[in-house]
Amino acid sequence: MSPAKKTKAVKKNIINKNKDINKFKRAFAYKLFYQQGKTTRTASLNDYYLAVAHTVRDRMQHLFVNSVEALLEKDSKIVCYLSAEFLMGPHLGNNLINLGLYDDVAQACKETGLDLQEILNHEEEPGLGNGGLGRLAACYMDSLSSSQIPAIGYGIRYEYGMFDQEIEDGWQKELSDRWLHPGNPWEIKKPDMACDVGFGGHSEVYHSERGNRRVRWIPGRVITGIPYDTPVPGYKVNNVNLLRLWSAEAHTSFDFEDFNVGDYYGAVEDKISAETITKVLYPNDEQFQGKQLRLEQQYFFVSCSLQDMIRIHLFTHDSLDDFHEDFQAQLNDTHPSVAVPELMRLLIDVHLYDWDKAWKITCKTLCYTNHTLLPEAMEKWSIDLFGSLLPRHLEIIFEINRRFLDEVRLKYPGDDERINRMSIIDESGSRYVRMANLACIGGHAINGVAAMHTDLLRKHTLKDFNEMYPGKIHNVTNGVTPRRWIALSNPRLTRLMTDAIGEGWVTHLDELKKLEKLVDDASFREAWCKVKEANKKDVADYAYRQSGSVFNPKAMFDVQVKRIHEYKRQHLNVLHIITLYNRIKANLNIDITPRVFVFGGKAAPGYFMAKRIIKLINSVAEVINNDPDVRDRLKVFFIPNYNVKIGHSVYPMTDLSEQISLAGMEASGTGNMKFSMNGALTIGTLDGANVEIREEVGAENFFLFGLNVEEVYEKQSAGYRSMEYYRNNEELRGVIDLLQSGHFSHGDRELFKPIVDSLLYDDQYLCFADYQDYIDCQDRVSEIFRDQDNWTRMSILNVARMGKFSSDRSINDYARKIWQVQPFPVELKWQRIPEGGIVFPEPRKTTNV
Repeated sequence: MSPAKKTKAVKKNIINKNKDINKFKRAFAYKLFYQQGKTTRTASLNDYYLAVAHTVRDRMQHLFVNSVEALLEKDSKIVCYLSAEFLMGPHLGNNLINLGLYDDVAQACKETGLDLQEILNHEEEPGLGNGGLGRLAACYMDSLSSSQIPAIGYGIRYEYGMFDQEIEDGWQKELSDRWLHPGNPWEIKKPDMACDVGFGGHSEVYHSERGNRRVRWIPGRVITGIPYDTPVPGYKVNNVNLLRLWSAEAHTSFDFEDFNVGDYYGAVEDKISAETITKVLYPNDEQFQGKQLRLEQQYFFVSCSLQDMIRIHLFTHDSLDDFHEDFQAQLNDTHPSVAVPELMRLLIDVHLYDWDKAWKITCKTLCYTNHTLLPEAMEKWSIDLFGSLLPRHLEIIFEINRRFLDEVRLKYPGDDERINRMSIIDESGSRYVRMANLACIGGHAINGVAAMHTDLLRKHTLKDFNEMYPGKIHNVTNGVTPRRWIALSNPRLTRLMTDAIGEGWVTHLDELKKLEKLVDDASFREAWCKVKEANKKDVADYAYRQSGSVFNPKAMFDVQVKRIHEYKRQHLNVLHIITLYNRIKANLNIDITPRVFVFGGKAAPGYFMAKRIIKLINSVAEVINNDPDVRDRLKVFFIPNYNVKIGHSVYPMTDLSEQISLAGMEASGTGNMKFSMNGALTIGTLDGANVEIREEVGAENFFLFGLNVEEVYEKQSAGYRSMEYYRNNEELRGVIDLLQSGHFSHGDRELFKPIVDSLLYDDQYLCFADYQDYIDCQDRVSEIFRDQDNWTRMSILNVARMGKFSSDRSINDYARKIWQVQPFPVELKWQRIPEGGIVFPEPRKTTNV
């Protein structure tokens, strides 16, 4: 192209870009005035957020309409991802990145007098998940769209999500998460697609006109499920998939007969009872009512979802014979495994299939992801509870179990112990329905979520099923989306890498390998180091503005953010902090690498020990941060209410990622991947995906410590005694003695006694066994951190070798190994017109698709 033509093309691009920016500015004003009913004189920050969000949603809607139309015109298999949790995070920033509109909208905001970053910070985060399970589901939805695989995510629209966490006097305090209060501009209510869901009642036998024996379920009560749809766009493609969340409403919301006789509560009792089902995310299920509500939640969203899938299929098909060829339903853990008897019920009771045909369709449709290695952690329901809520489903489960155990007896005659282990019904004491066994039997594939996890499933947890069905258990190592966890959350690193190697890595993360050739480039290493320092300084400045806390951005940022649980061993991290503190107190002039220790995470409201660990972290922080002897060599902070939005700042700032769970306890983990993608080095055990991360980045770029799985089993089998470690390790003894002396609790020796006693007498997660190796490894970390040039090289290599851990790779593994589905690129046929809707290419009949 000649210079003149290049200049003309550049000018044309600038003119088009200015036109786009002006369109956004007009759209903001349009939405503010006509949708919010506000002017610039009366609008709040929330009004501006809603105006911008609705403008962006409009840009997604025409892509979504095209996606639906494309599927109607040409059948493609649809992946249905059933999950009780979807921790999507804030939508606006991620949608702007995926739509390629971030810079234009930022400029339009600036020219309108708005600050896009302020608007992004204002957005309320939907807390529809407890942690890793829901966040994984969100990453997979992003990757399904970006990989152009048609998909629907099915879940629950909890009115109150994961509780908001405040720290009061060092203790966790739970507050209601009112995420819907400011308004949710991303969802669209679809009442015309409602589904009815029954509970209780009884079943009755009848005979069809042909004399066939049939069963019908007569529920005791019926709840209506209303879908709320949220579009999920792919990265710079036309495909937009759907997140469909179900909200419970009463079948009849108001009883005039009760009202007319003065029974005002009775008039709305059904409405209150029904709406309770989707009122709150996962109630604390220690009480019977809590367990019942959790089962009601699971069945409610599963039944709605399966009915919806059947409705969609029958819109373009005459029967359900090939249902499994159009849909693959992935069960994200055991929570949706009631899908097995529910799909059977819908097929045999409602659509009148015979058992064998229905079972074939069910098994070919469903797939199960296992997320735990602990048999005691796998979900099970008492027969009495299950039968009272879902009597027809219990009958179906009994019949599934009878037929399955006959197969087991034929293959393993006389092996009664195996039969007892594999039975869906646990007969060892009070009778229970084992939901994991049900999911293993009722689907065509099972998968683990990391290589080691899957290996342990095959050899231990699901050994019987692996022997019964060789090849049924697959591995699909978890991954995370680089769009949110690098492109959105770490713009400085994104610019540096894109300038160096191009932007292909955003959808093909293995292209980060190109960074390896730059590791010897001194100027690139310097730029890399400046990115990390700038990210750390942003957080330091924010902390100072919010709380007056001061810390050195050049110190090592040592971070552990995850759900608070004893097996994740946040208290082992605290033992290291106290070890360093003791060293300083013993020698005030000791040369210690400065560290800022950062913790974050929530404890389950009923988890006594986890909540006390939070108190311990904050109490240790109070002492160390105010002890003049420490002289800023150590700082300790606990971030309240850790969530996805806070993660956007935490992962980019981190130098050292703490992945220190006991080997064999973590199925995979995904936080470890996010840290490494953002240039943090990992200190960790051979647990979960740590094993594969270490293999990929190189053993020399990973700080390994601790027992491996085999050594853990051996030590536990031999009779592990933590007291012996306490007696034989002087430094450990000094840490525990200081802790129980009341030094960190204003002289109260009782406050942390439960933690000390659990470590001394019932160290279930082998903190003492791993203590010395952990301390020695941390000393190596400190020494290497002093050589910043070497540390930077290791950081670059960590990022360069993280290609395997993109959720795009995970989704492609599922598509190839389990779902047998191909990408389905969408062509744009229905076009938008400015703020006026869309042009209809042809008249169409009324539908509910």
